[in-house]
Amino acid sequence: MAFKVKNRHKLKIKKIKNFENELMKSFSSISFDERSSFEIGDFNSYKIIFINNEPCFIFHENKLLFTLHGLNIFKPKENFVVVDMGAIKFITNGADIMAPGIIDADKNIKKNDQVWICDEKHKKALAIGISIMDGSNMIKEEKGKAIKTIHWVGDSLWNFTAKSL
Repeated sequence: MAFKVKNRHKLKIKKIKNFENELMKSFSSISFDERSSFEIGDFNSYKIIFINNEPCFIFHENKLLFTLHGLNIFKPKENFVVVDMGAIKFITNGADIMAPGIIDADKNIKKNDQVWICDEKHKKALAIGISIMDGSNMIKEEKGKAIKTIHWVGDSLWNFTAKSL
């Protein structure tokens, strides 16, 4: 299956700095190498930012989010959520993250923050989402939805990043 990125073009330095500043609000350890190549393009309903030809970020409702591929490159330490192994099959089918399946989370997560979800055993990133509750509440709540899932292992963006590079 061929994947087509439309309207792909280089980004200006000012735009790159704006993206970096936006990310640093949630991920203090993230910084860009100015010698890298930055491009933006459209794939399906996603607007993707490529760094050195790697699809690292997407826009979702005007918010800059990591791709799972980008998480593996940048390895942020903040905004993580750890789920039990029983939640994995639901997450890889695109389900939102329910509070009972969460066993740990960054306590600094606020409502509407970008979060990344990993499993308790391997600590591998499984999904990217937007928090519906604070990190401390995610851990203690026994019912309810905690995270709106945006991008997960097995979705079209995952397949694009896994097969097209």
